[in-house]
Amino acid sequence: MTNESLTAGEAASQTIEHDNAPSGVSFGMVVVYARDLQRSIDFYRLVGLDVPDPHPERPVAAWKEGGTIRLIITTDPVAQRFDANWIRPERGGYQQVVEFFVESDAAVDAAWQRLTAAGYKGTSSPGYLMKPYATMVEDPDGNVILITHERAEDRG
Repeated sequence: MTNESLTAGEAASQTIEHDNAPSGVSFGMVVVYARDLQRSIDFYRLVGLDVPDPHPERPVAAWKEGGTIRLIITTDPVAQRFDANWIRPERGGYQQVVEFFVESDAAVDAAWQRLTAAGYKGTSSPGYLMKPYATMVEDPDGNVILITHERAEDRG
């Protein structure tokens, strides 16, 4: 079965392993283009990330974990500087989900409470969405954030 023949639900519930991955390839970053940079920074800080303030002359905030994985939060004009044809897509669903792991089911519940109490839209309340205990909340620009507690018995 190829990735193209899977429905979204099937893809989310199956792990597809590839033995032919090129050596030296590693994940680099996810870029979030924010309408309101400070509001997005505040959201990701509520998630629990230590996102630094951007330099006053550069509208980019970069969060690193372990020196390799990055979340970049920046603005539409930065996207247009790299791609003159870039335009913000119309809202009507989401095309990506960014997942963060937490240490317990209670931490998932606390994140849900903290984020929805601050006015962010909850997409799925805490529960066993597939296998692990998780919740989904939208950031200020409608990107979906999945907050998960994955126990050892949930893997595999």
